[in-house]
Amino acid sequence: MAASRIREKIGNGSGHRRRRERLEHLDMPTYVIGDVHGRYDLLSSLERKIVADAAGLPGRKLIVMLGDYIDRGPASAQVVSRLMAPPPNGFDRICLTGNHEMAMLAYADGEISLDDWVALGGDATLASYGVDILKLKEEYPKQKKLDTFIRTWLPDDHVNFLRRLPILLDTPEALFVHAGIDPDRPISEQQDDDLVFIRSRFYDSAQPLPKLIVHGHTPIRRAEVNGLRLNLDTGAFHTGRLSAARLWQGRVHITST
Repeated sequence: MAASRIREKIGNGSGHRRRRERLEHLDMPTYVIGDVHGRYDLLSSLERKIVADAAGLPGRKLIVMLGDYIDRGPASAQVVSRLMAPPPNGFDRICLTGNHEMAMLAYADGEISLDDWVALGGDATLASYGVDILKLKEEYPKQKKLDTFIRTWLPDDHVNFLRRLPILLDTPEALFVHAGIDPDRPISEQQDDDLVFIRSRFYDSAQPLPKLIVHGHTPIRRAEVNGLRLNLDTGAFHTGRLSAARLWQGRVHITST
């Protein structure tokens, strides 16, 4: 499967590790947004809600994006462009990587096949960049030439933006990550592939967690705090519900589109 091939390429302790971000204090109102998956419309709507909510709060605010900006939904290119642009006035923004960004980069680097990426929803991402795979296959019947065209077509600035995304944000109060953590490892020893792919070993574990883990990746009907887990993936592509959490003064407030 594509997912297992991508996992093999991005870590297991050997080679390059994605950058980790750290804030010494989470002392500003912080808004965390779950998996967008190409739903630019929902991201725009949720950002408006966040800006309105933050208007009555003091100082600067922070938006943390939990990854999976692309694939499946109709407007991945537009989502990436929005995240590359400055955040709303009065906000800072930190964007983390998800497994779907890893898949796009793995295809761009020739590490997985086009079919592997398409199986994860990459055809919708390519369509948002103006790529019609079926028409291109008629023009480039040989796979190598087709791949070369597509990899050249993808905008360098978008690809480079995705390459630079950190894989987690750690703070004394909470850890922000796409999928979760391996509960048997300290935060300093987490592997990239677990941080963007892990599901049941994290989600169903009875192991004590070191702090609140704010994540997405595993779709649920409604975002809520479950012990020290806060899952914000409410399946935006399928449900039309993109969720965010405001963390401020020890409280969590959930809002959705």
